[in-house]
Amino acid sequence: MTRFPVRKVAVLGAGVMGAQIAAHLVNVKVPVVLFDLPAKEGPKNAIVTKAVDGLKKLKPSPLGVPEDAALIQQANYEEHLDLLKDCDLVIEAIAERMDWKLDLYKKIAPSLAPHAIVASNTSGLSITKLSEVLPEEIKPRFCGIHFFNPPRYMYLVELIATPTTQPEVIDQLEAFVTSAVGKGVVRAKDTPNFVANRVGIAGMLATMKEAETFGLSYDVVDDLTGKKLGRASSGTFRTADVVGLDTMAHVIKTLQDNLADDPFFPSYATPAVVTKLIGAGALGQKSGAGFYKKVGKDIQRFDAATGDYVPAGKKADEIVARMLKKAPAERLKLLRESTNPQAQFLWAILRDGFHYAAVHLADIAESAREVDFAMRWGFGTSQGPFELWQQAGWKQVAEWVKADIDAGKALSEAPLPAWVFDGRDGVHTAEGSWSASQGKYIPRSKLPVYARQFFPESLVGDGSVEPLKSGTELFKNDEVRVWTLDNEVVIASITAKLHLISPLVTEGLLKAVEIAEKSYKGVVIWSPDDVFSAGANLEALMPVFMKSGGKGILPEVKKLQDAFLRLRYATVPVVSAMRGIALGGGCEISVHSAKRVAAMETYVGLVEVGVGLIPGGGGLTYIARRAAEMAAAGNANADIFAFLKDGFTNAAMAKVGTSAIESRKLGYILDSDTIVANKDELLYVAITEAKAMYDAGYRAPHKKLFPVAGRNAKATVMGQLANMRDGGFISQHDFHISTLIADVVTGGDVDAGSLVSEEYLMALERKHFCALLDNPKTQERIMGMLQTGKPVRN
Repeated sequence: MTRFPVRKVAVLGAGVMGAQIAAHLVNVKVPVVLFDLPAKEGPKNAIVTKAVDGLKKLKPSPLGVPEDAALIQQANYEEHLDLLKDCDLVIEAIAERMDWKLDLYKKIAPSLAPHAIVASNTSGLSITKLSEVLPEEIKPRFCGIHFFNPPRYMYLVELIATPTTQPEVIDQLEAFVTSAVGKGVVRAKDTPNFVANRVGIAGMLATMKEAETFGLSYDVVDDLTGKKLGRASSGTFRTADVVGLDTMAHVIKTLQDNLADDPFFPSYATPAVVTKLIGAGALGQKSGAGFYKKVGKDIQRFDAATGDYVPAGKKADEIVARMLKKAPAERLKLLRESTNPQAQFLWAILRDGFHYAAVHLADIAESAREVDFAMRWGFGTSQGPFELWQQAGWKQVAEWVKADIDAGKALSEAPLPAWVFDGRDGVHTAEGSWSASQGKYIPRSKLPVYARQFFPESLVGDGSVEPLKSGTELFKNDEVRVWTLDNEVVIASITAKLHLISPLVTEGLLKAVEIAEKSYKGVVIWSPDDVFSAGANLEALMPVFMKSGGKGILPEVKKLQDAFLRLRYATVPVVSAMRGIALGGGCEISVHSAKRVAAMETYVGLVEVGVGLIPGGGGLTYIARRAAEMAAAGNANADIFAFLKDGFTNAAMAKVGTSAIESRKLGYILDSDTIVANKDELLYVAITEAKAMYDAGYRAPHKKLFPVAGRNAKATVMGQLANMRDGGFISQHDFHISTLIADVVTGGDVDAGSLVSEEYLMALERKHFCALLDNPKTQERIMGMLQTGKPVRN
């Protein structure tokens, strides 16, 4: 694949979106310069400086680690326009004012590099109108780019071409945004609010209207339209609070100002309650109040009838919650036929969604694929409207929607398009997805960048092969599938719930190594979901523990440790391809691999203290060994304890990296490892890395002894722990667990500099791990976690 070379990106506008786009570019190692107006007083870059400082305080963090804010180059339009000549991509992200944007384009045009792509991050303004002010030589390189907020976490980016945008410019930008920035790209037509906000905001307005019609409170609606419906957990009104009611009103106004001929135009009216809240300064989460507000520890909701806030927390009726657990066809039938107002409400908003998407498909998107992906990636729905419609039975649902339109129950009298009734069973097929504007099925993009995605996200009915049914199967048990895609690298996929590590999992991993060593170039541990591994399966060990106590578990822990050492010393490289959580034993699998390839959103840590245990699969041994290696690399006479302190603290406090970048800072991912921006490229990169290591002559590391910090270092740690205990910062049991961690990582009762083996330290791990299992305080923590999923502090 030939890459579009991006040496540096300029982001124009240091507001909420501009600063966070710059932050994410830093996350993915793209150099960026952030511009804003010169400050009227003090340093000229004061506006940008304040925005960059603000990035370090935001939650969830837009940065992989806060200190990377320093990597954002600061600039202002008065002094630094010459910096634009070194930028291959310029993203304008100032306020949604057409006149302001046009003035800025005139100002920057003379300074742009002759090849630079210029893109406006607008949520709904006409890209074509924006382009009209540009010099003729820039118009072919101008387009729209719409990041969703927050840019680090939201997968969707919409790209919008104008009639004068060169096709190769959009292709280059799509490749860059997909692979380098790590996003899912949807190409949108240049219509108001594009795809996701057009369908999504119309859906939110419909939900608000139907909630009023059926007399439902905001908290009940949010419970109904959250996870129960396969949508974002924040539901509808809480989502509006997070977005900001003023921002939502602005997006609604774009619909009102530009869609007077839309058959759904009456439904674009700003809800009276939104106008009322904005007038009172209640803009949502950013102002401390909106549809909801927090009072002390309590959440209250706005009562439109009284104008006051009242206690929130009402839930959906249980009978309706049970309906939502049914298969799609039965679910929709039950909702439609029920007399329960909550069920009727749900059918109404689903019907409104199907109706709206079908009527507008030809105008807003190339095909139904773009609509469904836009709703998944931009609004957090598990399925887009067309997917659900197709899965529930296209023809039957179409008849139900038509009947409601004819009966005057729908939001608009507009009939469903003729293509809905042409005998089809849906809009997604193996041939492609339906394009209403072109009257045919459109296949997926064939851009070279997508060759890096072996298993891109699929849609219901599109004929995609499931990853765990692909390739050639080499071995399988109930919790691991060992297979290959290319007959060169073995893939081990853990299929157990949360990919918890049990004897069956270790069996599968060992089998993968055995097979690979005979005739393959390496092993990649990868699974097609957002969990690498949540750790050891404690429940699986419960029968043995109940029969024989901690000593009965000892052989099982030894087997686990031996398995991880087998991964470390395999004669072919073992690569952990990580995304999502890699906790406890999942972290230990990865640190015993020859290499880690991690998606940006990978959260790694040793968290066993949360259940009253210490890491037992070699995690503490790894910390001690790494400290010795780092000390030796810096200075043969260096104090090992200086390199050990952070590792001890991370394990004792169960610190988890909140990104792959922070996980690297904690020492669980190394500088030599690879962080991948796009989660769907993870398997491709991991296989490529395994092959490259093998082809470069990979040899497993030598088994060797290494020095430890010794008893004096342990005494120092214990003194600090005692102060924390006596000060009430940790409990007596926390103190006990932490002293056992210190015992392992410092090497136990030995002199500083004593040489030990991994097996020696793992024996200490086993001993302390199994002793803790017999401790009543630890048993309380384990049972609490198994029963509630929350840590017990005792």
